[in-house]
Amino acid sequence: MQAPMPAIPPLPVPPVQKRLDEVTVTGQAVAPTAAPRRPPIVMTFPPQADTERYPNAQANPIRQVAQDPVSTFSVDVDTASYANVRRFLNEGARPPADSVRVEELINYFDYGYRQPASRQEPFAPYVAVVPSPWSKDRQIVHIGLQGYDLPSKTQPPLNLVFLVDTSGSMWGPDRLPLATKAMNLLVDQLGPKDRVAIVAYAGSAGAVLAPTDGRSKLKVRCALGALRAGGSTAGGQGLALAYDLAKQNFDPKAVNRVILMTDGDFNVGVADPARLKDLVSDQRKSGVYLSVYGFGRGNYNDTMMQTLAQNGNGTAAYVDTLSEARKLFREDFSSSLFPIADDVKIQVEFNPAQVSEYRLIGYETRMLAREDFNNDQVDAGEVGSNASVTALYEITPAGARPSSDPLRYGVSEHPAATGSELAYLKVRYKLPGEANSRLIERAIGRGDAYASLAAAPEASRWAVSVAGFGQLLKRDPRIDASFGWPQVIDIAQGARGDDPFGLRAEFVQLARTAGEAVPKGD
Repeated sequence: MQAPMPAIPPLPVPPVQKRLDEVTVTGQAVAPTAAPRRPPIVMTFPPQADTERYPNAQANPIRQVAQDPVSTFSVDVDTASYANVRRFLNEGARPPADSVRVEELINYFDYGYRQPASRQEPFAPYVAVVPSPWSKDRQIVHIGLQGYDLPSKTQPPLNLVFLVDTSGSMWGPDRLPLATKAMNLLVDQLGPKDRVAIVAYAGSAGAVLAPTDGRSKLKVRCALGALRAGGSTAGGQGLALAYDLAKQNFDPKAVNRVILMTDGDFNVGVADPARLKDLVSDQRKSGVYLSVYGFGRGNYNDTMMQTLAQNGNGTAAYVDTLSEARKLFREDFSSSLFPIADDVKIQVEFNPAQVSEYRLIGYETRMLAREDFNNDQVDAGEVGSNASVTALYEITPAGARPSSDPLRYGVSEHPAATGSELAYLKVRYKLPGEANSRLIERAIGRGDAYASLAAAPEASRWAVSVAGFGQLLKRDPRIDASFGWPQVIDIAQGARGDDPFGLRAEFVQLARTAGEAVPKGD
């Protein structure tokens, strides 16, 4: 039998602490002296600096047809500006004027243009001429291009590399976690012939997932789920590694593309936009394209995003919500990833006998020289399956009051011109993999004109309402004071049409919000 454990003596009881009001001095209780009250410690933090960067592009000027009749630009199917503008408005502020690219607002929407019949001629032009609602005696020339819709059975396989910014600046629910959800939506679309790899970069770049076929979705999802934000942003190093990985698995019959998910805040290694432009331009020649998806606020570098996408032969989009991610990687999956034409350029020649002035609304960062149109070495925009491109010109008909006085010593007669044509439209493009461009041509005449905006097709009315919205956000001085947010809303309400995803209804609400929002920085 085991001996009983010895009793543990009780712990000594500490003496009772005297209350402050019973302090004794020389044995006698006295009233305490009030201790001096210390001021409360107030923790103050400097407000987070807003370092968002946007291209400082000046609005296209009004041009005189007699001196400068030809307008040339690269197409733009990007939509980043629309989602970014929506983010500002939903936060109760009007966006900075430089963040508003009117063509990206217009091209956010589907216009239901007629589908082209042939993959060899992948665009069906749409043209309408309507009265301008914001400038008396002027007209809007609406040009639309509908891209060919590749049948799913003819879509090429995908060789994708997800390049994911996992730096400290990507911490937060609207950044890396949202990017991960977006990539998972894209993973949903992958098939057995597709391959995907993952590269992450923060401080240093590294491969997270080797090329994996589209059937191994769980493996891809696990790799995405393991990503964490932290460290500096070695964007240039990450880009180089992603391109190398894409080229190691290059398939000439596949879509070979790097998909970058970032806030654009590159701060380690190659971070200069000019050097990154050279990097992606060189890599584009190898057949590996780059698409860029932006996230976050406060430090969002839109200038960097535009530089990368425009020179990488890819698209640029901004993801502000999971709904936007669904639009990009589910509804617009084909147009985002499957190209139908490269180096797409538009050129319009105006007839000086019918038009005295014109200005292109938007596309400021996409302008080309006249001679660039026929030069197949000049890079231009890529268009994906079933994507559409929309451009609007505002014109002053001959005989209407021009914006500037005629030259005292200029030529007064109009040069010889063809009949009643307003303008002549040319579209130049290359089929994927081809070095030589092809041409589509179409005259724009009086038969394309509508007597009133109300009588114009729904597509034109909607495009005009979005263009008015964008120009008001940019505070364009060429918009009459009589045209404001109520007019934008009125035109849009009459052109909502079939709206299966509620995008047009959302736009109307954004226009209402814009009329009440405080301009950013005010």
